[in-house]
Amino acid sequence: MKRPKLKKASKRISCAKRFKIQKKVREHNRKLRKVAKKKGISRKPKKDIGVPNSAPFKEEVLREAEQRKQELETLKEQNKIVKQQERAAKRKKEKEAESAGDGPATKKAKKVVKAKEAKAALIKEKSAKTFKCCELNKVIEESDVIVEVLDARDPLGCRCPQLEETVLKHEGKKKLLFILNKIDLVPKDNVEKWLRYLEAECPTFLFKASMQIQDRTVQQRKQRGINAVLDHSRAASCFGRDCLLQTLTDLANKKDAETMLKVGVVGFPNVGKSSIINSLKEVRVCHVGVQRGMTRCKQEVHITKRLKMIDSPGIVAASSNPGDVMALRSLRVEEKEESPLEAVRTLLKQCNQQHIMLQYNVPDYRNSLEFLTTFAKKRGFLQKGGVPNTELAAMTFLSDWTGPKLSYHSRAPEHQGLPSYLTHAIVTELRSGLDMDVVRKGNENVKKGVRFPNLASSISFNARGPTAGVLNVSELPKETITITAPTEADEKMDGTINTEEPEAETQVSTVVTQIQESTKKRKAKPTKKVKYVPVNIDLTSVQHNNDDAYDFNTDFV
Repeated sequence: MKRPKLKKASKRISCAKRFKIQKKVREHNRKLRKVAKKKGISRKPKKDIGVPNSAPFKEEVLREAEQRKQELETLKEQNKIVKQQERAAKRKKEKEAESAGDGPATKKAKKVVKAKEAKAALIKEKSAKTFKCCELNKVIEESDVIVEVLDARDPLGCRCPQLEETVLKHEGKKKLLFILNKIDLVPKDNVEKWLRYLEAECPTFLFKASMQIQDRTVQQRKQRGINAVLDHSRAASCFGRDCLLQTLTDLANKKDAETMLKVGVVGFPNVGKSSIINSLKEVRVCHVGVQRGMTRCKQEVHITKRLKMIDSPGIVAASSNPGDVMALRSLRVEEKEESPLEAVRTLLKQCNQQHIMLQYNVPDYRNSLEFLTTFAKKRGFLQKGGVPNTELAAMTFLSDWTGPKLSYHSRAPEHQGLPSYLTHAIVTELRSGLDMDVVRKGNENVKKGVRFPNLASSISFNARGPTAGVLNVSELPKETITITAPTEADEKMDGTINTEEPEAETQVSTVVTQIQESTKKRKAKPTKKVKYVPVNIDLTSVQHNNDDAYDFNTDFV
């Protein structure tokens, strides 16, 4: 029994319990002895009594045993010496290989190998982007209604003009709807301003997806329990589901009885496309997580008998976008195209420094490196020797900005203006067939139910405008990596010139960046030697100098 105000319980037990334990132990040991006796296993090994005195040739037997013992010791020492020699030879070979690796021929070979590895990785990456573009185009072609999911923290940055223009080119055959997701991370006034701005262009629904949804199978529940790192404290309920589901059901009922309404859910990575489908289905049918780019291909989910949702991979952001836009909307960090430190640097430039200091509880900082160092120390991200792990701190910072945790907001534009691909006739056509009173009433109910954060606790973020996306495979960037061969001057500095290298290995074409490596050895500066001159000191001769004499009347004040 645990006593009050004590951390550990007492080890005292009753006598009956102690005697019972001792009795069980005796019975267990008795059984073990009985089994061992049946198998003929003796508990104690028989003691070697040695050579008896009555044995003939006792002295010779003992002498042979001693000689055999010495031979074993000698063999053991020889094996030890052989192992030491092998280790020394191995170390010598490693040093020779390192010294030989600094030559120009080896450097050329290393460059070619690195370029080939980069080529294979980038070709694989390009094929993944091509596949995403093809899957997104399939979703647009198959769907009757296109739902573009926007992050309420940066709605304008989540819009893709190329996607909207492609959908509107079908001339009324496809409808375009906006879903403003993650509204629980934005102040209420900001949500209302963005809602008025977006409703002037396209029907907009407020939504807050739920993460606490039951899994389909036990295996999914186990995997989610091991791998998922989600903030469930703020995601207990879903808001906006009834209004959106009623609107889509009304559109499905207006079609033929035999056909289903196909709704394609599109948007940039990590805006909540799969979470919205899970909330509508109320079952975890789509794979979701904090990491961006979880959905790799399209997935069809039947919500009702007349309604089918199609999940799509994230839109591929064009490389012409600014750095802060690419940090939030693309997968460059996950795909190792950009370091997390660079992404954090570009994001901090677009934020209010005072808000960042209050949100993360850090002191004033001069640059991004100082902020990450302080942030790593505060979170306990330390490496060996107490060195702050700034890379892990940067990844945590980025996951906060793209995940369902950090509250930040961007200001809605003051002047309303339609894009070039939108006209008032198209806006009226998009609203046709929808009961806008039901949509507005549903949005009002969502605003009443959601708990919004305060404006003081939210970070102000400067939005850059819509993000350009890539829909056609032909628009993917095609660049080359050229590897320059070392010049003769470099080779002379490194050693001898190797003319036997084939020219084909000096240049390799690849898909994205340019890698140039040039190595130069620095000559050590000769150190100056200091000569010490001996000085003869004669202690016998004492010279009296009037300047060095001490006068109490003049020197002491």
